[in-house]
Amino acid sequence: MQAFSSRRRFFAGAAGAVAGLTVARSALAALPEPVVQTSPQTAAPLVPPNGRPYNPVVTLNGWTLPWRMNNGVKEFHLVAEPVVREISPGFHVNLWGYNGQSPGPTIEVVEGDKVRIFVTNRLPEHTSIHWHGQRLPNGMDGVTGLNQPPIPVGKTFVYEFEARRPGTFMYHPHADEMVQMAMGMMGFWVTHPRTKHPHISEVDRDFCFLLNAFDVEPGSKTPRINTMLDFNIWCFNSRVFPAIDTLNVRLNDRVRIRVGNLTMTNHPIHLHGHEFQVTGTDGGPTPPGTRWYEVTTDIAVGQMRQIELIADEEGDWALHCHKSHHTMNAMGHDVPTMIGVDHRGLVSKIQKVVPDYMLMGERGMADMGEMEMPLPDNTAPMMTGQGQYGSLEMGGMFTVFKVRRDQRPGDYSDPGPFKHPPGTVAYEWTGAPPSAVRANPSSPETPPARAVKPHGKGHAH
Repeated sequence: MQAFSSRRRFFAGAAGAVAGLTVARSALAALPEPVVQTSPQTAAPLVPPNGRPYNPVVTLNGWTLPWRMNNGVKEFHLVAEPVVREISPGFHVNLWGYNGQSPGPTIEVVEGDKVRIFVTNRLPEHTSIHWHGQRLPNGMDGVTGLNQPPIPVGKTFVYEFEARRPGTFMYHPHADEMVQMAMGMMGFWVTHPRTKHPHISEVDRDFCFLLNAFDVEPGSKTPRINTMLDFNIWCFNSRVFPAIDTLNVRLNDRVRIRVGNLTMTNHPIHLHGHEFQVTGTDGGPTPPGTRWYEVTTDIAVGQMRQIELIADEEGDWALHCHKSHHTMNAMGHDVPTMIGVDHRGLVSKIQKVVPDYMLMGERGMADMGEMEMPLPDNTAPMMTGQGQYGSLEMGGMFTVFKVRRDQRPGDYSDPGPFKHPPGTVAYEWTGAPPSAVRANPSSPETPPARAVKPHGKGHAH
């Protein structure tokens, strides 16, 4: 996790590059100097140096945008610009984002804060920003042509409004959306309650991240923005497993996780080992009487879901999208399925002619996680990541929720693999196995399997 001491220096007026942060000098003295983040690692929470106090969030593989106070107004500076995001080590993608990263930095304010956001456009086309879910003056809502003229290339616009209600929100363009959002322009906004709220609990750890999807052909660096649902790179905050950081907490911590979805499909987010409650949506905190326990919550397009739980089960617990294809990297849909076909020696011969050729193994896809298959440049392996017992056979939208009794309060560092108490790990049985009960294969309800050969335009039955 990246230290944020440089941000505290920023508030004192220092500039320059420190620990992956650079402060770009603005030509206009009236503008706050934009802070640019270059590291893809999770940054430590930004403890507010001024303004109303609050318990800050931790943005998974992201960071919080600093501000300056100007006559009681919190001033931020977002720069919309092309960026290069490291999706995983060695895999870099040309995206559009804010302040050097995609997604852009999280903005944190307090209910009742007056905020002023300067938005400078360094994209090759006009843009705007919509403050998704906020209550604000209509002319600040950011829909190009409806609420405001577009922000021209090279120009800076100003948005001003009051953070009227606490909750978790998002920001993204409402200009050439299909291109700009598909290229990664989005970010999180968190408004903390000003005073104790009857529907908002105090928590020990507060995480947030966005869900992302890109269609990046193996060997290329720029997403194919015209594809609609044929995405192949599934991300938490524009990182794919195993390059996604883990969520590290102390045993019995109360934990809040905020997840936003600006992709083209829904994502059922599932946590192992614990049950949780949905305590907030884009509409704000949910009243306690409307909550129930879940282990999976579906997050539809354009939605945010805030979940809370007591981390009372020690261990390494999976946190992932439950759409199985979304826990894969570079998931090409034209990979042939060869289950049951012995093709030993075939792949290596074909790859001499077609270097990026791959197919599903005859025993299933787990073969692909183990074979040393040559990959095109700038591509993430389809599934990778090692645990203490071998390959995890996962990629994409997957990470680990790590609960430890000796994790210090405020310590977000990775504690390493869980040390299981003796006798608590599944093991091989070496004795005589018990008899297995199977359905009667001769029963009329379970006819024997048979091959079906297509016949003409129809199919045999």
